[in-house]
Amino acid sequence: MTRSEPQTDPKVSPPKSVLGRAEIPIIGIFCILLLQALVWASDFLIPVTAAFLGYFVLNRPRRFLQGVGVPPVLSAVLFTTVLAFLLVVLLVQLSAPTAEFIEDFPALIEQIKAKLAASGGTLEAINDATVAAEEIIAEQDSETVAVEVVSRTGFAATLFSMAPALLSRILFALILLFFLVSSGDMFLIKTIQSFKNFRDKRRAVEVLHSIEERLGYYLGGITLINFGLGIAVAIAMYLWGLPGPLVFGFMAFALNFVPFLGGLLGASIAAAVAFVSLEGGWISFGVFTTYIMLTSIEGQFITPLLISRRMRLNTTVVFLFVAFFAWIWSVMGMVVALPILIVIKIACDETESLKTLGRFLGDIQEPSKSERQT
Repeated sequence: MTRSEPQTDPKVSPPKSVLGRAEIPIIGIFCILLLQALVWASDFLIPVTAAFLGYFVLNRPRRFLQGVGVPPVLSAVLFTTVLAFLLVVLLVQLSAPTAEFIEDFPALIEQIKAKLAASGGTLEAINDATVAAEEIIAEQDSETVAVEVVSRTGFAATLFSMAPALLSRILFALILLFFLVSSGDMFLIKTIQSFKNFRDKRRAVEVLHSIEERLGYYLGGITLINFGLGIAVAIAMYLWGLPGPLVFGFMAFALNFVPFLGGLLGASIAAAVAFVSLEGGWISFGVFTTYIMLTSIEGQFITPLLISRRMRLNTTVVFLFVAFFAWIWSVMGMVVALPILIVIKIACDETESLKTLGRFLGDIQEPSKSERQT
């Protein structure tokens, strides 16, 4: 008698380990395609991301105005008009000094090189060694015909040529923000309707409300703090005698949205301008120290006191996240990286299956009793 082979039930699913091994290459392919899509569609995704972040920030004020009788369309008109007015004021007030600074920036670099070369010492020795190496290479390649390509497009013209694209992105983000705010709670309602049972619906409402509250609290607070920092930096640069202190104040306001590198970059630019225009190395060092001191006071005392108690994130993860978005989306990626990370962190905190990832991203901040009641 032959033993019959065991019959497999076609309805029985394969073991989970087999499914797990099969899903790994699929997940890898998806990640590669997602990365390529983020890079390829950056011109579209950057203003869309900015508009949705603005929607999360403005949704609570919009809901408050709706509670006192203001329809969402009027709230959207109000918010977008105020934002557009502020942008126009900034462009009008800063266009002339910014254009002058950009136009003089290449000459500023050349003056810094000339002063460093004339300062002697180690820098002069390095410069002489560089010149000697260039002469040796030139002697070896003496038979090669050198062709010099002179570009008539200056540094300022290159930057200003990017202005139409930047303005079009800003306009697109404002228009999309208008439609998002004017839609009211449509996205919240549609999200709730996508779940079947009441428990999941209630949980989705809690997650979205938490994102609105905490992201709005962070972005609103950091904007006000950066505005105060910009005023302080502008006053300090004026007292040091730097030309265009208003430009340095706006630069401090904008660059401080970039974690880690924003303050250092702003201080370096201010010190470079002081090194050329104020004719003194010690003055340049004082300008750099003053700028760093102001940003350090903001970063070490003011922001932790007002914001970071509720937004504690893993510093290493923040750095990697900022570096990643800087790689795919350039400067604007560094600005939106931290708000995107905050949204991911909040979603992980509010989802039971993702709380382990939330603990890795940072400490879970449980809302207080008063916050739960509100």
